[in-house]
Amino acid sequence: MIRLAPFALAAACAAISLPAAAQFAKPEDAIKYRQSALFVMGQHFSRVGAMANGRIPYDAAAASANAEIVAEMARLPWTAFGAGTEGGKGKPEVWKETAKFKEHQDKMVAETGKLVVAAKAGTIDALKAQFGATASSCKACHDSFRNQ
Repeated sequence: MIRLAPFALAAACAAISLPAAAQFAKPEDAIKYRQSALFVMGQHFSRVGAMANGRIPYDAAAASANAEIVAEMARLPWTAFGAGTEGGKGKPEVWKETAKFKEHQDKMVAETGKLVVAAKAGTIDALKAQFGATASSCKACHDSFRNQ
């Protein structure tokens, strides 16, 4: 049994170090995954935006719950943009300008985290201010890396 431990550890390390794209059987699976994650994030972000823009009554609990989903979903789609997953609504620049794309990812994830903090503050003014900053980070990435 002791002899198997190093092999088991080596196998586990190898499995963990595989590229993230390896988790998708086909490039289409990666495209569908990232589009689905971004769709869910967009649905919940729209709910926060409706409150921030006065289209629906402000509800602190709902704003907080939706902001938390947005922040969690914001972490998910990026593993599905690996090499060989070109297509969908992503421009070729996604795979050519990876450092710039990563900067946009990181900015959006940070802004969605701030959105959670603002939503938990329980005031519409805090929510409005951070909603705008978060929306700007989304728009900046779309402008550079998304086909309409």
